[in-house]
Parts: sequence; structure tokens; C-alpha cells
Amino acid sequence: MAEAVMSLNREERRIPMTPWQKKLRYLNNINLFSGLSQTELGEIARITKIQEIKKRQPIYLPGDPSNSVFLLKKGRVKISSSSVTGKAVTFEILEPGDIFGELDALEGSPREMAAEALDDVVICALSRQDFERCLQRHPDLTLRLNKLIGFKFRRLESRIEDLVCRDVPARLAHLLLDLAKTAGSAQDPGIRLRSKLTHHEMGNFIGCARETVTTILGQFRDDSLIKMDGRSITILNPSALQALSSQHRTVLSLPT
Repeated sequence: MAEAVMSLNREERRIPMTPWQKKLRYLNNINLFSGLSQTELGEIARITKIQEIKKRQPIYLPGDPSNSVFLLKKGRVKISSSSVTGKAVTFEILEPGDIFGELDALEGSPREMAAEALDDVVICALSRQDFERCLQRHPDLTLRLNKLIGFKFRRLESRIEDLVCRDVPARLAHLLLDLAKTAGSAQDPGIRLRSKLTHHEMGNFIGCARETVTTILGQFRDDSLIKMDGRSITILNPSALQALSSQHRTVLSLPT
């Protein structure tokens, strides 16, 4: 009898999920919607549309109308803008489970930043009108959204503080520690970063040239702060990086 039950359980595990079940599970993994009931998730699933975006393709550009809110299901998305000199500045790298484009949509203003697929991505699009009705029907989501927007503003303030107050090595140390928190996995030894940014992408993040990133990462490696294997980085000494990220003086003379 026990063997029959175990066999039945194995058969059940092999039954593929329907597209509807996959969509519900995905929405439950979105930070904003986690904890909602299946009925509530079903309401949201009915008004969202799945889209696939190829790597390096824009999702929206500055000046585009803010007609939709996006939920990231698969891949990474870069949120960026251009400085007054025309240089690209990256503000955020989004991971699966993140929501983006919501602030512009709620304000009804044109997009202020660009969103670009860093990988082949899968997103759920929700029209601005449907998103607003969803918030009206579920006031608890409005509270969650306010907290999420507040968190994003704090991250933006931290990014601006990096660019204004920290020198380049401190900015890079701070970026690596941020990535360890959001996309790191503990191993022996150190913390391996799952987000494999190119040196160019890191440079856009901290406002410096790609060559500068390469030079400083090499110094971090020589000082046994990190280990590099191609584009993969493992943090070996987070305490030393934390101390370095707190420095607000220029300690290296490198081109920016």
C-alpha cells in the first residue's frame, strides 16, 4: 500500500502545471503580491499579459508614455538614464520578482528613465488603469506599494551619495556589497555573486570608465578581497570591503 501511495505521489509530481497555474505561481513570487489569496491572484492574472523581450532590447525609453506597469518574471532589467554630458548612468539592476515602471504610470507622466533587458526576459504587463483599479480594490497593496517606493527612493539617495561623496574604489566596494545582499549566495569561502555584470555595466553603475573598474577589481583581487573567475566574482573579505566603502577620500588616482 505504501509503495502504491509513493508511486501515486511521484506521478502527481510529474503532472505538468497548466499555463494558468504557472502564472499564479509567478505572481505569488512578485514581492508586491506575495501573500495574496489564490482568488486575488486570479483577479490580477486575468488582467496581465505575458511579454518576452530579447537581450539588449529596450522595454521603454525616456519620453515614452507611461501606459503600463511591469512585473519581472525571468532575467534581469537595467534601469538607467543619461547624464548632462550624455553618459549612461545605471540606477538599478532588477531581478525576478521586482516591479518597475509603477511611479511614472501612477503619475501619468512620460518615462524619465530607460528600462533595458540585460538578458532574454519575461515580463507581465499591467495597464495603468487596471493597476489603479487593483490598488483601489486592495488597499493593503497600496500600503505595500508605498513602502516599496520609499525603499526605491532610499536606494536612489544612496546611489547619489555614492557618486557625490565616495571615491571610485569606495563606490565599487559598495556596489559589490549591494550585489552580495540582493544577488549573492554563501559558499566556502566567501559570497558568490549571481549577478554577472560586465565591467562596462559596473562602470555605468558607479560613474566611471570600464578600464577603471578592471584596474580596481584587479587590485581587490591582489589584496585577497575578491576572487574572479571570468565574469564571476566571489567576495572573500566583506569586512574589508565594508571598511573601504565607508571611505570618502580619494586614495587612488585613476581616470574616471
